[in-house]
Amino acid sequence: MNNKIRVLRAEQGWSQAELATRVGVSRNSINSIENGRFDPSLPLAFDIADAFGLTIEQIFIREAKPVRTED
Repeated sequence: MNNKIRVLRAEQGWSQAELATRVGVSRNSINSIENGRFDPSLPLAFDIADAFGLTIEQIFIREAKPVRTED
């Protein structure tokens, strides 16, 4: 899942550590989410969205699923 966390953090002037403190996770977790190595749980996604005053849909971009075709 892609996201806009890095851009949003930069706009706020927050470090990864500051965002991590605001949402109650480690800086490493924020780094992993930003880099697409980890998808946050739904409660964490809501916490991140709340920290920025945005909705989940404004931050996280779901990757398109491949269309299955039947033979």
